Amino acid sequence: MFVERWAIAHIFSSFNNTIITITDMTGAETIAQSSGGMVAKADRDESSPYTAMQMAIQLAEKLKEREITGLRVKVKAAAGRKSRSTAPGAQAAIRAFARAGLRIGRIEDVTPIPHDGTKRPGGKRGRRV
Repeated sequence: MFVERWAIAHIFSSFNNTIITITDMTGAETIAQSSGGMVAKADRDESSPYTAMQMAIQLAEKLKEREITGLRVKVKAAAGRKSRSTAPGAQAAIRAFARAGLRIGRIEDVTPIPHDGTKRPGGKRGRRV
């Protein structure tokens, strides 16, 4: 009898870096982790889609060693006053996981949304150019 084993892929994708952490279904035990700096040589490449694909391929191999067949994906963008959209590395990583033969279950956006966050810089009269 074939038993499916699932894990959670936490993908944090900002415009400076991409970090992928794979945990068990409770989220308590980290199975594998990778960041853009572990793969890319140059700082500018840490957030690129190609680097995210390479990270996902490496992590998929580790998951296959542990006989994990499926992934739930939680995507998180940078928090605060910044853009709510994820950087291009997140989509590339999800695609690479799917191409590596892992089943993708649910894709969730877990970006924290501020409820009345901090004030924009610039003061009362705005930014004077």
